[in-house]
Amino acid sequence: MFKIIEKEEIHTIIPLVEKLNDYKISVNVLKGRFNEMVTQNYECAGIYDNDTLIGVCGLWFCTRHYSGKSVEVDHVYIDDNYRGKGLGKDFFTWIYNYVILKGYESVELNTYVNNYASHKFYYNEDFKILGYHFLKKL
Repeated sequence: MFKIIEKEEIHTIIPLVEKLNDYKISVNVLKGRFNEMVTQNYECAGIYDNDTLIGVCGLWFCTRHYSGKSVEVDHVYIDDNYRGKGLGKDFFTWIYNYVILKGYESVELNTYVNNYASHKFYYNEDFKILGYHFLKKL
């Protein structure tokens, strides 16, 4: 089952988000950041197997000059035990339909350079590479 995670339940995604990064961010820092994120143009979709959260995808809503009303998907993760079964494709179909109903016209994302499995998935979903993502920590 796919659904938007209620703001009050946002911390339930932290165990899955922690698996995304090679570097470690403390749980307290993640809680603080997600508390702030849910006050911005952010929602988080979840995949549930009964009552167990097995996948997540953050959704940032904005308008961009080059893509119009756009949703940037963020921190996409599906538990290892549920991969390779078509769940990612079904999840993204659900996300596309959800954001279209909200009046959005494009989806964009970043993915880690060494995450080759995600590259293949996004190519198969007809995403195109438009540029590079740069980050400078201050």
